[in-house]
Amino acid sequence: MNCDRFWLLTWTTYGTWLPGDRRGFVSNVADDDGSGVRFNQPSTPYTRDVRPLREFAIAQSGEPVLLTAEQAATALEQFRDTAAYRGWTLFAAAVMRNHIHLVVGVLGDPEPETLLRDFKSYASRKLNETFGRRDRWWTESGSRRKLPDWNAVVAASRYVENQDYPLAVWVCENTGEQAENTGERPA
Repeated sequence: MNCDRFWLLTWTTYGTWLPGDRRGFVSNVADDDGSGVRFNQPSTPYTRDVRPLREFAIAQSGEPVLLTAEQAATALEQFRDTAAYRGWTLFAAAVMRNHIHLVVGVLGDPEPETLLRDFKSYASRKLNETFGRRDRWWTESGSRRKLPDWNAVVAASRYVENQDYPLAVWVCENTGEQAENTGERPA
């Protein structure tokens, strides 16, 4: 394993976390003076529970995508294949009904949006081939958290492995061993 950067990638299935959601959301909203603002920086406030916006988003998006166990297993297999094809190292993956978590290491410094795009597009193609065509399986973009060191990779992998209600989970068997071999202790 030889990686320069590590990422925890997270995204939701289409239509399961929309603008206006009571859990909070990142989208353009009107500020106090009526101008548009987007709260999307770490440690800044975010907007939550805007019922008219949520109702509009539900009407526009249609039925949400909730994955089945078979779909989750298919997506997980494709995530592993995509990582291998791209020369990336997948350390952990969890597929829940409405969201995905991946811990991945890469050589060089590709844009994390490229990682998200490739994982999502190859999985969409495989899901469409296997379960029938859908216009959208995933929301746009997703969370891209850079992991600063090996201890963070181990901690993120444990976080992914211990998700509540996963449909499919995979964790690299030797992640802890690799931490011991580098002289760093797992978090």
